[in-house]
Amino acid sequence: MEQPGATRYYLRSFLTGKEFEDTGWILDPPGEDKPSLIRAIYEQKQLRFGPVSLGLYRFADWLPLRRILQGSAAPVTYKSVHLAKALGLSNLYITFSGWWPEKGAFMKSCSFKETEAYSVCARLDGSSDRVLVVASAGNTARAFAKVCSENHIPLLLCMPEGTIDAMWFDAPIDDCVKLIVTRSGSDYFDAINLSNLACQAKGFFPEGGAKNIARRDGMATTVLSAVDVIGRIPDYYFQAVGSGTGAIAAWEANLRLIDDGRFGNNKMKLLLSQNCPFIPMYDAWKAGSRSLLPMDDDRARDQVMEIDAKVLSNRRPPYSVPGGLFDALQDSGGDITIVTNEEARAASKLFKDTEGVSIHPAAAVTMGSLVRMVREKNIPADACIMVNITGGGEEEFKSQRTLYYLKPSAVFDITASAEEVCAKLASLLQA
Repeated sequence: MEQPGATRYYLRSFLTGKEFEDTGWILDPPGEDKPSLIRAIYEQKQLRFGPVSLGLYRFADWLPLRRILQGSAAPVTYKSVHLAKALGLSNLYITFSGWWPEKGAFMKSCSFKETEAYSVCARLDGSSDRVLVVASAGNTARAFAKVCSENHIPLLLCMPEGTIDAMWFDAPIDDCVKLIVTRSGSDYFDAINLSNLACQAKGFFPEGGAKNIARRDGMATTVLSAVDVIGRIPDYYFQAVGSGTGAIAAWEANLRLIDDGRFGNNKMKLLLSQNCPFIPMYDAWKAGSRSLLPMDDDRARDQVMEIDAKVLSNRRPPYSVPGGLFDALQDSGGDITIVTNEEARAASKLFKDTEGVSIHPAAAVTMGSLVRMVREKNIPADACIMVNITGGGEEEFKSQRTLYYLKPSAVFDITASAEEVCAKLASLLQA
C-alpha cells in the first residue's frame, strides 16, 4: 500500500438511504427533516492493510481523509494468554489503545480517542483558520489537544471543570489550543451545552461528535486491527459505553467487513456496559425503549459524581437516533450490562496482574462485564472474543515523564448565555 492521500467515498443517510457527496463538513443528511446518522461508503470495498509505520493511516481505505497528519499510532491486537487462562477462555483477543511499547502501542494520550482525533482532523482540508469546537469529559479533549497542538490546528475544548486533571501532556500545548470549562459540579452534558453556545460565535464550528463520520470511522479501526490479527470477524465484542459512539463504529466496521467478503459474514454480538449508578442507556435498553427514559438533571449529575469512569457520563448519547446505538444493539443481537465501581476496580487489578499494564477506569468497566459474563457462564469458553481496552498504560507513561497541564482560559456557570460565551471567545481570539 502506498502512502495514503485523499480517500474516495460518498455519504448515505441511514434513515432514507439517500446518497450524496461530502461537499464539506457535513454532519447531517442534507434536505431531510428527520434526524439520522450518515455513513461513509468507501470506493475501496476490500480493505488494504498498510504497514505499521503508517500508524492509524494503515487503515486509510476506510477513513474519510483529505490529508494525513504526523504522529499517529494504531490500536494493537494480540491473543491473550495469561488473562485468558485466568478466565478459562481459549480465544480471547485484546485490542489495546494506549501506551505499551512492549506490545507496539504508542498512543501518548493513552486513549483510543486518538483514533478519533487523527481521523477527524485529517478530514479537515487544512486551508481554513476557523476554530474546531470539541466537548469532552476527559480523554477526548486530551487526544484532540495533542493532535491539534502538534499539527497547528485551531481548537477550542469545552469540559466540566471537575475533569480538567485529565489535561496532562508530555510537552507544552501550542497556543492554537484553548480550554474553557463549566464550573465545578457540572458534567459532560453541561460541557456539550457550552460547546453549542461556543459554536454560535463567529469563526467557530462543531466537531459533531457521533454525527461526524470521521470520528466513528476512526474509532472503528479497533475492529479493523482485531480482524487483521484474528483473520475473521469476532463472535463477541466487549466495550464500556458513555455515548456508545465506539460501539456504533464497531457495528459499522462489522458491516463493511461482511461486504469485504474475506472475514466471514457473522455479526459480532455487542456486549456493552455502563458504570453503575449512571446507567441511562442500560435502563432504556432493558425497558425495550428506543427513547431514553426521563432523567432528572440534578440526580444525573449526582450519579456522575459517584462513578469511577467519568468519561462514561453522557446524558444525551446517540442512542435513539436512526443508525445509533439502539439500532446497533438490535441488529447485532447485543446487550448492555451494568458494572459497579468495586467490580471495575477488581477487574482492573486482574488485568494488570495477568497482562502487566494499567488500564483506564472505562476499560476496567469493560473488563468487569467480561468477568461477570464468564462467571455467570453466559459466553462459550471457546468463543472468539474481542475486548476493546480503550485506554491504558497511563500510570507507566506518566511515571517516566515531566508533565504539563493545560489550564482553562475561562470558567462559565451552567446558566451562561450565548452572548456571554461569544464575548469571551472574541476576547480570547484577540489575545
